[in-house]
Amino acid sequence: MSQDQAIQLRSKIIGVLLRDARLAAGKSLKQVADVIGLSSGTLSAVERGANALSLPELELLAFYLRIPIDHFWSEDIVSQDVSPADTMQAESLLALRHRTVAALLRQGRNQKNLSQKELSDRTNISPSRIRRYESGETPVPLPELEVLAATLGYALDDFADSSGPVGQWITQTKASAQFDEMPRDLKEFLSNPDNRYYVELAQRLSDIPVERLRALVDTLNNIVN
Repeated sequence: MSQDQAIQLRSKIIGVLLRDARLAAGKSLKQVADVIGLSSGTLSAVERGANALSLPELELLAFYLRIPIDHFWSEDIVSQDVSPADTMQAESLLALRHRTVAALLRQGRNQKNLSQKELSDRTNISPSRIRRYESGETPVPLPELEVLAATLGYALDDFADSSGPVGQWITQTKASAQFDEMPRDLKEFLSNPDNRYYVELAQRLSDIPVERLRALVDTLNNIVN
């Protein structure tokens, strides 16, 4: 399969997953399109796989539809618990996130000492599109971001929001999912207020560098022996 075919396939898969999330949330094309400033027709084309959204746009839609961001590249169950997003706030969030993705792309290419033409040759994405992506002029469709990230040695998570309200929600969603996957006895231990001291102690120990922990263990061994 060629790079172009792989990108087209990913666009179609993401479109199907987006439509699934939208229908599960009981939202119309217009309602979802308004969140990220698109027309209903453009979003319909995205759902058909003819166009693709950027990572920041998908992050915001995940936030709006109250679904795990992983839904767009996995088979996670779609949540029915939906709350609306503020469109005006959404516009500023998207603008900031697109600039951040653009800066990371430029940084990654410069660290690899690649020209835009060389990156284009490796990804089959035209130099003019790469220029627009790096300037923040054009949002990067997720399938193309995946290709660019892999070529530059990045993981897709490196581009994901980690500090804004959407990023905080994604982090909380992942933490909740990880907690749900824990064995029952461990969840009961962590949920018991009486065990808070042990949880806080474990957290403090996890923040200590390995070298210091080894020195502490050696000191304790010397005391015991």
